[in-house]
Amino acid sequence: MRLLASRLGMFAILALLVGCDHATKLAAKGELEGQRPRMLVQGVVDLEYAENRDVAFNALRSVPERIRAPILVALGGVAVVALAFLLLRRSTIRPPIRLGVVLVTAGALGNYLDRLARGYVVDFVHLTHWPVFNVADVYVTAGACILSWSVLRRDRLRPTS
Repeated sequence: MRLLASRLGMFAILALLVGCDHATKLAAKGELEGQRPRMLVQGVVDLEYAENRDVAFNALRSVPERIRAPILVALGGVAVVALAFLLLRRSTIRPPIRLGVVLVTAGALGNYLDRLARGYVVDFVHLTHWPVFNVADVYVTAGACILSWSVLRRDRLRPTS
């Protein structure tokens, strides 16, 4: 029963995070699409609508769209299933690692659902000298940082022989 409650809690957290991501994307689409960027802090951050049909940093820009789109949907699905499986495993995953995996999963799922529904990911936050991104991207980045920190900290705390 405790395992079921834990899994339901985790799914509730994922749903909340993905819901927040999609609420911001919906607001960005409604308020920013076709508009000039809205400056929040001059020279630092503005809100700028963008449709991302690629991955981070346009890493697949040389791959034709007709090939890229199905690859992104397939690989995104595999990634979301693998992350969900990792979260569902009955194991003693330390809380920081579990948090990192939940954040990465929420971000991956948020962008994956966007890609399935629209064929692209809505991005809208623009920092100077950085590509436009969204809340799901923040989840993935924060989760990856937490995971990296946890791994490095664990290695540092390991006794030397």
